[in-house]
Amino acid sequence: MTLVKVNNNGHRSLTNFVDEFFQGLPAGLGREESFGFFPPVNIHETADAYHLELSAPGRSKEDFKIALDNGQLTVSFEKKEETKTEDYKTVRKEFSFKSFKRSFNLDDQIESNGIQAKYENGVLKLLLPKKEQVKDAAKQISIQ
Repeated sequence: MTLVKVNNNGHRSLTNFVDEFFQGLPAGLGREESFGFFPPVNIHETADAYHLELSAPGRSKEDFKIALDNGQLTVSFEKKEETKTEDYKTVRKEFSFKSFKRSFNLDDQIESNGIQAKYENGVLKLLLPKKEQVKDAAKQISIQ
């Protein structure tokens, strides 16, 4: 059993107060990522590939750019300028689509020629297939 003595004399430090405040908020809130600069990413691994899912709702697949350079996969989004129309006036605008750029270092196990991307239901999905590994064939050893 471990005993920990806490001696705060009834006072909380500013650091503890700030930490407790942000721990009580939903995940991501209060960080730069939650405001659209870095969309959240899920990465899953199967026997054959890695599956990268990037949450980016409300965007168009034409505005995404995916590049692979020296083992670094970069996913970026650049919002194109909207043309203004004189037919109506915007009274309130809460939608905001900020540009972003996320990079991932890939190891030599990824087959770069087989990378595929698909955007559906607000999620950009990338398939990063693994290279075929050379497997040693089973071998019988005779007893002499």
